[in-house]
Amino acid sequence: MTRPLIIGLTGSIGMGKSTVAAMFEAAGVPVFDADAEVRAMQGPGGALVPAIEKAFPGSTDENGVARDKLGALVFGDPEKLARLEAIVHPAVAARREAFVIEHVGAPMVVFDIPLLFEKGGAEAVDKVIVVSAPAETQRMRVLARPGMTEEKFAHILELQVPDSQKRARADHVIDTGTNLEKTEDAVIALIAELGDSYSARQAP
Repeated sequence: MTRPLIIGLTGSIGMGKSTVAAMFEAAGVPVFDADAEVRAMQGPGGALVPAIEKAFPGSTDENGVARDKLGALVFGDPEKLARLEAIVHPAVAARREAFVIEHVGAPMVVFDIPLLFEKGGAEAVDKVIVVSAPAETQRMRVLARPGMTEEKFAHILELQVPDSQKRARADHVIDTGTNLEKTEDAVIALIAELGDSYSARQAP
């Protein structure tokens, strides 16, 4: 049996990636949310909590990983960050593999990966979809978030591959600078297009 077409969905902060992922899910396409998996594995009774506590004593409590404490321990320390990633990344990869096996009969699955280009991994998917919006729209959305400042936003942008480069490297771009209905129409049309390419792969 041919495995599903694997789609990498990515986009910079405030571009509407989560909204687009929800649209794929609503249309019946299985979506693997890497961030949600990490949160679950670091939550109360999570699979990664013991290993993280062992590597970073005092970084967990009854609620799982205390993200602020762990963040303070690894922030700005490449060696500690690498140690944390060595715990987290293989666990996420294993969950992702299990997800594909679970949905092996589906025409396509979506991997929702915020840092697809930043962390590498674009070569592991069949198609890359970048969610994008005009810079001013992005700025308004992000600065409306609780606790967000101009400084924090600028720092996040520095760490992310610029939107123009992401668009240039994408197989498909979904524009969320329009209204939700138009974005949803674009998602539905893209699912149909990708479904056709899956059918072509199935043909003898």
